[in-house]
Amino acid sequence: MKIVRVQYTTTKEFAPVNQENINRVVAELKKLNHPGIKYSTYLLEDGKTFMHFDQFENEEAHQVLQGLASFKKFAEELWASQMEAEPKLELPSLVSSTEMFFD
Repeated sequence: MKIVRVQYTTTKEFAPVNQENINRVVAELKKLNHPGIKYSTYLLEDGKTFMHFDQFENEEAHQVLQGLASFKKFAEELWASQMEAEPKLELPSLVSSTEMFFD
Protein backbone atom coordinates (compact mmCIF):
# COMPACT_ATOMS: atom_id res chain seq x y z
CA MET A 1 0.00 0.00 0.00
CA LYS A 2 1.14 3.55 -0.76
CA ILE A 3 -0.22 6.52 1.20
CA VAL A 4 0.23 10.07 -0.05
CA ARG A 5 -0.54 13.26 1.89
CA VAL A 6 -0.10 16.61 0.16
CA GLN A 7 -0.87 20.04 1.59
CA TYR A 8 -0.64 23.44 -0.11
CA THR A 9 -2.22 26.89 -0.01
CA THR A 10 -3.75 28.57 -3.03
CA THR A 11 -4.79 32.18 -3.30
CA LYS A 12 -8.30 33.00 -2.11
CA GLU A 13 -9.25 33.77 -5.73
CA PHE A 14 -8.00 30.43 -7.09
CA ALA A 15 -9.51 28.25 -4.35
CA PRO A 16 -12.93 27.84 -6.08
CA VAL A 17 -11.22 26.89 -9.36
CA ASN A 18 -9.07 24.37 -7.52
CA GLN A 19 -12.15 22.89 -5.87
CA GLU A 20 -13.82 22.46 -9.25
CA ASN A 21 -10.70 20.84 -10.70
CA ILE A 22 -10.58 18.44 -7.75
CA ASN A 23 -14.28 17.63 -8.28
CA ARG A 24 -13.46 16.71 -11.89
CA VAL A 25 -10.71 14.36 -10.70
CA VAL A 26 -13.14 12.73 -8.27
CA ALA A 27 -15.80 12.38 -10.97
CA GLU A 28 -13.31 10.70 -13.31
CA LEU A 29 -12.14 8.39 -10.51
CA LYS A 30 -15.74 7.45 -9.68
CA LYS A 31 -16.38 6.66 -13.32
CA LEU A 32 -13.18 4.59 -13.51
CA ASN A 33 -14.11 2.77 -10.27
CA HIS A 34 -10.56 1.51 -9.71
CA PRO A 35 -10.58 -0.77 -6.64
CA GLY A 36 -7.00 0.18 -5.70
CA ILE A 37 -7.52 3.95 -5.35
CA LYS A 38 -9.01 5.82 -2.38
CA TYR A 39 -8.83 9.57 -3.00
CA SER A 40 -9.99 12.38 -0.74
CA THR A 41 -9.30 16.10 -0.46
CA TYR A 42 -10.06 18.47 2.40
CA LEU A 43 -10.30 22.24 2.59
CA LEU A 44 -8.93 23.75 5.79
CA GLU A 45 -10.61 26.52 7.77
CA ASP A 46 -8.81 29.36 5.97
CA GLY A 47 -10.71 28.46 2.78
CA LYS A 48 -7.58 28.21 0.65
CA THR A 49 -5.40 25.45 2.15
CA PHE A 50 -6.02 22.02 0.67
CA MET A 51 -4.98 18.64 1.99
CA HIS A 52 -5.09 15.56 -0.22
CA PHE A 53 -5.01 12.20 1.55
CA ASP A 54 -4.87 9.24 -0.79
CA GLN A 55 -4.38 5.52 -0.40
CA PHE A 56 -3.24 3.32 -3.25
CA GLU A 57 -3.05 -0.44 -3.42
CA ASN A 58 0.34 -0.11 -5.11
CA GLU A 59 2.47 2.23 -7.23
CA GLU A 60 0.63 1.20 -10.40
CA ALA A 61 -2.64 2.49 -8.92
CA HIS A 62 -0.91 5.79 -8.07
CA GLN A 63 0.22 6.05 -11.69
CA VAL A 64 -3.38 5.52 -12.85
CA LEU A 65 -4.41 8.64 -10.89
CA GLN A 66 -1.52 10.68 -12.25
CA GLY A 67 -2.37 9.62 -15.81
CA LEU A 68 -5.97 10.88 -15.72
CA ALA A 69 -6.70 13.86 -17.99
CA SER A 70 -8.55 15.60 -15.15
CA PHE A 71 -5.59 15.12 -12.79
CA LYS A 72 -3.15 16.51 -15.34
CA LYS A 73 -5.38 19.59 -15.83
CA PHE A 74 -5.72 20.02 -12.05
CA ALA A 75 -1.94 19.85 -11.54
CA GLU A 76 -1.14 22.13 -14.48
CA GLU A 77 -3.55 24.84 -13.36
CA LEU A 78 -2.48 24.55 -9.72
CA TRP A 79 1.21 25.06 -10.57
CA ALA A 80 0.33 28.03 -12.79
CA SER A 81 -1.83 29.66 -10.10
CA GLN A 82 0.81 31.46 -7.98
CA MET A 83 0.24 29.41 -4.82
CA GLU A 84 0.86 31.02 -1.44
CA ALA A 85 2.49 27.79 -0.18
CA GLU A 86 3.75 25.10 -2.55
CA PRO A 87 2.76 21.47 -2.05
CA LYS A 88 4.40 19.57 0.76
CA LEU A 89 4.42 15.84 0.02
CA GLU A 90 4.48 13.23 2.77
CA LEU A 91 4.45 9.44 2.46
CA PRO A 92 3.19 8.15 5.84
CA SER A 93 3.02 4.48 6.77
CA LEU A 94 -0.13 2.90 8.13
CA VAL A 95 0.13 1.72 11.72
CA SER A 96 -3.47 0.70 12.35
CA SER A 97 -6.98 1.48 11.11
CA THR A 98 -10.62 0.58 11.58
CA GLU A 99 -10.84 0.51 7.77
CA MET A 100 -9.78 -2.32 5.47
CA PHE A 101 -8.15 -0.57 2.53
CA PHE A 102 -6.85 -3.35 0.29
CA ASP A 103 -6.41 -7.11 0.59
